Amino acid sequence: KIKLPKKTARRYPAYELYLYGEGNYAEANKNLILTGIPVLFLPGNAGSYKQVRSLGSIALRKAEDIDFKYHFNFFSVNFNEELVALYGGSLQRQTKFVHECIKIILKLYRDREFAPTSVAIVGHSMGGLVARALLTLKNFRPELINLLITQATPHVAPVMPLDKYLTDFYTTVNNHWILKAQDLRNLTTLSVAGGFRDYQVRSGLTFLPRLSQQDSALSVVSSAVPRAWASTDHLSIVWCKELILATIRAFFDLIDENTRQITENPKKRMSVLNHHFVRHPAKLFEENPEAFTELTGAFMWINVKTSKWTYSAYNDSEGKYFTFPLANHRKSYSHIYCQNSMLDTNSWIYGCVSSNSSMCLEATDLSWRAELLPTVKVVILKLEDYPSLSHIVIYVQPTVGNKFALDCEFFKEDSRTVQLPVTHLFSFGLSSRIILLNSTGLLYNVHLQHFNQIYQAFKIYIESHCQLPKERKPSVYRLHIPWSHEDSITVAKVPSSTEISAKLQSAQPENESSVPVLNIYSSSDCQYEVIQISPYVLVFQIIRFHGCSLPVYVVANILLTYGGQLNTLISTGQCSEFPLELVRTAKPYKVDPIISIVVFLLGFNWFREIWDSLSLPEVDAAVLSSQDAWFPLVSLILFLFGTGIAYWSGVFFSSSLRLFSLLWLTLIRPPVLQKDSKLITPRRVCVMVSLALVSWTTCGAFAILIIYLRYVFKETSQNAIRRTVEEGDSVDGASEATQPLCDNRTVAEDVNSLQMHVTILNLFTWIMLLNLPSLIYWLKNLRYNVRLDPDPCRSTAIILVSILEILINSSTSEVKSSKLLKIATKVPLPLSVVMLAFGRMHLYKVPHFITFSLLLHVLCCIV
Repeated sequence: KIKLPKKTARRYPAYELYLYGEGNYAEANKNLILTGIPVLFLPGNAGSYKQVRSLGSIALRKAEDIDFKYHFNFFSVNFNEELVALYGGSLQRQTKFVHECIKIILKLYRDREFAPTSVAIVGHSMGGLVARALLTLKNFRPELINLLITQATPHVAPVMPLDKYLTDFYTTVNNHWILKAQDLRNLTTLSVAGGFRDYQVRSGLTFLPRLSQQDSALSVVSSAVPRAWASTDHLSIVWCKELILATIRAFFDLIDENTRQITENPKKRMSVLNHHFVRHPAKLFEENPEAFTELTGAFMWINVKTSKWTYSAYNDSEGKYFTFPLANHRKSYSHIYCQNSMLDTNSWIYGCVSSNSSMCLEATDLSWRAELLPTVKVVILKLEDYPSLSHIVIYVQPTVGNKFALDCEFFKEDSRTVQLPVTHLFSFGLSSRIILLNSTGLLYNVHLQHFNQIYQAFKIYIESHCQLPKERKPSVYRLHIPWSHEDSITVAKVPSSTEISAKLQSAQPENESSVPVLNIYSSSDCQYEVIQISPYVLVFQIIRFHGCSLPVYVVANILLTYGGQLNTLISTGQCSEFPLELVRTAKPYKVDPIISIVVFLLGFNWFREIWDSLSLPEVDAAVLSSQDAWFPLVSLILFLFGTGIAYWSGVFFSSSLRLFSLLWLTLIRPPVLQKDSKLITPRRVCVMVSLALVSWTTCGAFAILIIYLRYVFKETSQNAIRRTVEEGDSVDGASEATQPLCDNRTVAEDVNSLQMHVTILNLFTWIMLLNLPSLIYWLKNLRYNVRLDPDPCRSTAIILVSILEILINSSTSEVKSSKLLKIATKVPLPLSVVMLAFGRMHLYKVPHFITFSLLLHVLCCIV
């Protein structure tokens, strides 16, 4: 633990700064006499500062391998495992603390030789966003950071926008990075996403906002990272060994030999990151590789004239050069493809520039054009791009103790390219497309036409059939997405049947004309059958991309049911049961068409001008449509899911109240109390004022929790009393011939009130759930501060406390006689429409709509 200045420690009592170390290294650095390169790790939502161990430990091993010629000092910030992905009130505080930490870290190196002037930052999840937010601070100098690597950070938008502080923070950070892109040219940023196994943060949210300086930012998915080629979940991306190795290798390649710090050259930084995270040529990184090479050594030169060539070696003590003359092949073929199963980092393929009759005198190293795949390294060269080359030269090194194979072939691009139109979005698995690759080539490119939307999810089956039963190297299938680094790679035995999931992390940009390609790196004597089928995965894609907006649809269904119950009070004088009324009134055609019409009209300039003149906010569906992440069917499916959740929540609350009432009757036989005719009494006013004070001085969500529990307790006891009355009436009815009509009316009134309270409790539960993160945050930090500041629900809580204290003692008899009841019945429908229009991307607005409807209910009880 690093001791902070008293002023900083007093201002940020919950936060700490640590230096990671182990073994002798930890002992040597106890006195903080540091000589390495500083790297600061920022944990994410509920993350631990100890997660830096994965990076620090492997970096230490790497430094030991080179006898500490260079080494890194890994620092980590303890954010007290705050829930910053759900409560945004502390994001600004965390950002300012990180700024203080950077200044403290750099002071540790003062007066040292090769003292650093900047810090590299690795941020996991929300830690990456906090790192980006540093640049929005007024007194922050951008030169204090020159490299930022984020892991599974939702850069685009919050996963769950539960409070205004969170969405405002995102808006500030992203606007700054877009507007001030010119000022960020010296900062190199890499965002690594986890892929489809990360169910918490989908990869589309991790892609950095498009900057004017595209050469300073890079976004990749872990399944496309060389040597990793795997998807990670949200937590394992921190310790995934393959990704950590790629990161540490990149760190060491970024070191400037003169300054012994991370290089100040932005071009070199991007070159290194591309080398390790995008396209690895199976070579050790070189900043300026030599343009020409002399092929020396007393090795045998063998001329190959065939268009297809295979060579395998095992325990061959002599090196060889195989030359492929290009003059004869240029007319018949457009490309040459070579693959090598020896996965070392030596050069192995050259282009001959100058030669004599027997050997190549001068060559250019084409190994830098290679690409590393899980089982081979491959090179694809377009012949017309190399008009000055006379030969392609393959170097086979002595292979003592090693076994490997080399394959090369010339081919025409058209003969290896197949078009596969993907099935329609709404085929629902009833149709499929099949293509048969009959030739015996080493490479096929299957273009997936019309595959450009995030909802187009389907399966691709590849069946390989081989002529002779012998041992073969595995086939490699790569789904390549040209507009983003989100490739997925599958390795399959031959022969075999392989299933590949084809899904997009982001839709095709408007200015992008290329199509996704399925690259098949095949065995030479095998045939491949590609079958594309669309199963029922549309719903799963919708849930993945829009599942976080489900609460809006659930509440919209409850509001529509609530309006239906008020309508039945007017027409029949009875309040219908929640599940029955939900089935009758909660219909998507009442809501969705209105929003779709508005989104359609917003496409016209005249309507847009009227909309803007009224200062109306942007419709969420219109924003999502502009990002190619929305179409009307999405809203319909989400609405139906919301209906199902609302239905079972209503059943759950009704059953729970009955169960609690039975338990209450078993434990305590409550007396039958006279109902107080007054809704507002001095005692209730005292309760309102007390809870308002609790909300103001501590946490609004805490006051909401108290009134919520009070509401549940009251309804449980009232239901128990009603059951007692019913039991007493049945006993009296056995002995008396007649029963007063007023008793029946009282029981019926109690039943109606219970139905209405179930609905109100259902609505209020969603307020509780949406404000729960701020309550958890407050409880975790209670020892540092009794008052939550800022509090996203303080004002809402004060209003809700007053409303709920009145509603607890209300009944349907007051509502039925209200002059405002007709108005109250009309409000839930437009309220649901407005909530769906503006609440999908702003969940914190949902409690405001519920509060408004409950306030109207209170007025109906009074007026």
